[in-house]
Amino acid sequence: MIRFLLPLAAFALLVAVLIVGLKHAPEKTVIPSPLIGKSAPQFTLRNLFEGQGQVSAALLRGHWSLVNVWGTWCGECRAEHDELLQIKREGQVPIIGIDWKDSDEDAQSWLAQLGNPYETVGTDHDGRVAIDWGVYGAPESFLISPEGTIVYKRVGAMTPEIWRQQILPLVQAKKSSGA
Repeated sequence: MIRFLLPLAAFALLVAVLIVGLKHAPEKTVIPSPLIGKSAPQFTLRNLFEGQGQVSAALLRGHWSLVNVWGTWCGECRAEHDELLQIKREGQVPIIGIDWKDSDEDAQSWLAQLGNPYETVGTDHDGRVAIDWGVYGAPESFLISPEGTIVYKRVGAMTPEIWRQQILPLVQAKKSSGA
């Protein structure tokens, strides 16, 4: 009997240690980006909407911007879409979209149906620009300073809490200090 209880007790102890470790792990949902504090990667993409010019890193200078990497195939992108529309309505920062590994027709239909929160949308069909930005998966968002520096990276859907508690304070603090 004891030979069965000993492995069971060891397994239960291991599970308890893992649970306690996960509960107390600092920033367990944050994936640090080596790009924080560095200039946004240079890129030039074709605009999702013909006749609106190219989408490039030059659009990110001179004002705060939020770059959002998304795709119509991404369930979390749909979950965050209403929050992106709300951010657009607030007018604090323009949102630049990078439509990642998607078809133009699907992306245009998605935005026509759900609303377009983006100032402009670049198409990254082969995913090379997303690689330069260090994208793990959609959705991901990057806050870019007026100098073109990445100051924040969000992996996962944008939520009202993330926007209000983490991103917006960065923008407002810098604007009030004259930066």
